[in-house]
Parts: sequence; structure tokens; C-alpha cells
Amino acid sequence: MIEIVTPGPLATVQDLGRHGYYDIGVGFCGAMDPLALIIANRLVDNDDGAAAIEFTIGSFEIRFEHDTVFALAGADCAVKLDAVEIPPFWSAHAKAGQVLKATAPRHGMRTYLAIAGGLAVEPVLGSRSTDMKGGFGGLGGRALQAGDRLPLTTPATLPMASDFGLDPRALSSFYQAGYPDEVSVRFLAAAEYSSFEDTALDMFKDEAWTIQPDSNRIGYRLAGPVLDLKAKLELRSHGIMPGTIQVPPSGQPVIQLSDANTCGGYPKLGVVITADLWRLGQARLGGRLRFVEVSRQEAIGALYDRNACMSAVFSQIGKSRKAL
Repeated sequence: MIEIVTPGPLATVQDLGRHGYYDIGVGFCGAMDPLALIIANRLVDNDDGAAAIEFTIGSFEIRFEHDTVFALAGADCAVKLDAVEIPPFWSAHAKAGQVLKATAPRHGMRTYLAIAGGLAVEPVLGSRSTDMKGGFGGLGGRALQAGDRLPLTTPATLPMASDFGLDPRALSSFYQAGYPDEVSVRFLAAAEYSSFEDTALDMFKDEAWTIQPDSNRIGYRLAGPVLDLKAKLELRSHGIMPGTIQVPPSGQPVIQLSDANTCGGYPKLGVVITADLWRLGQARLGGRLRFVEVSRQEAIGALYDRNACMSAVFSQIGKSRKAL
């Protein structure tokens, strides 16, 4: 077991999401930055999709009730296990009674805590991810609260003899702890792209958009110039997915994210490519986004590049573990 002493602004149990039920209105949920979740799980020798805790803007504190091994990845919080500092992208042993405490991150938005064996909350529809809209998954379908105790799956053996972590150079420019205040993401044109004024499309790609403070895991609301349609457009509700960029009557875009609604009727200007969705998970409220239009072939190439970079990270983890 682990005990939540302080959950921070928003902490939830997440894995890689709930797939296969979108057609009946059940969203994916899952980690906002799945790459950080996978790296944290690899550092403790878990399956990539093992359930972990997603902390938002740090400031969390937990207590370990049993000896175990844990890892942190994602936003670069200053973290201490009792009085010992723990670097980001690092795996370490914890003893029963020890307290892990983090401050707000210097950069980035979300930090993932993986524990050897994974969290043992009951899966719902094949996933342990928290669906706060539906009120299921995770721990009671809600955000974690002070005093919550989470069960752990006991691994057959602890995964390593001593603490170790990633050489920051292994992450290269692909994945950095120092996330910029202005994040560039690539997008594909969507069904109603050509329904917008040419000047609106130019502004969408040329301007920096501010992430509004009322944004959340459902979607990021953006503030910037008004994006006008060529003519009023009435649409029936239709399927949407994480990454979909919709433009409501206000003319201010909304990007659907991990807890996205499964359908909606606003015009779709574009969709953020899969390779860049993790960047949105680390983009901070009040930060800025820029959009770069790419072709379908470029989007596929970006996904191959991302997977190749992740493979290099996994190789570094494997080499570090063997060196212990």
C-alpha cells in the first residue's frame, strides 16, 4: 500500500487508456503524457501499461507502507525521499514509512509515479484509468484525496539491486525535462478546414495561442485572434478524438485531450498528430502553443521518429540496469 498525504491540485490513477469502447460513448482517458508513463514503468521493470499516479503541477506527498521500488518521469519537480533528493527520470528504493515529497515543477505540467508491480486498483472495461466524467476506474472514478490508500501488485522480485536512472543525454532534444513555455505541435487539416476564412487559417498558424486557466484533461481552451468561418455552419454531432481541434462560435479553438468527449458538433479545423499529443500533456496553463501544418506522410514519419527515439531511451534503461 501507499498512502496519499497530499495529492496536489489534481492526482489520478492512469494507465495507457481504455480502448475499444469509443463507439458506445466511453472515452480513452489514460495518461496525458503516455511517454513519461511508459518511461517510469520501464524504470521499475513494469509492463508499459501498468497503472501509475499522474500528478498535476507537483506539490504532492505520499507515504510508502511497504519496501518497494519507484520511479518518477515527466515534469521536473524537486523531489525528496525523506531528506534525500531524487532526480527526474530516476528509479529508487523506498522503505516502509518513508515519505516522498515533491514541490511544484520548474517546467512541465505532469509527473508520473510508477511503483514496482503497478497499482492494483480494479480494472474497469480493461483499464485502471480514472474516468472522472463517468465516475469509474482508478479509485472510485475520482481524483485522489488526502488519506487515500492505494494497493500495489507485489512483483515476484524487486527489479534491481540499487538506484539508477536515465542519462539526460539519452532523452536528447526529443524529450526534455525543461519543457519550453512556448510549445510547437504539428497538426493535420480536418474536415471543416476549408470552411474557415483564409485569414483565419493564416492566423491559426502564425499566432501563439495562450492555454486558458479553465483548461483540463478534457480539453485545452485557447485564447488568441478570432477564427471566422466563411459562412455559418450547422453540423450534426459527430465523432471526435483526442487531438481534435474544434472551433466553437466564440472563434477560440479547443483541443480535445485524454478525457475528450466522444462526439461533438463544432467545426473541426485540424487534429494534433499522435506523435505530438504528449507535448500537450506537458504544456502548462498560461503557456503558449504554436501550430505547424504537416502532411499525412509527415505525420506518419513523425510517429516513426518518435518510436525510434523511445527505443533509444529503452535501450539506455536496459544498459543502465545491466551495469548495476
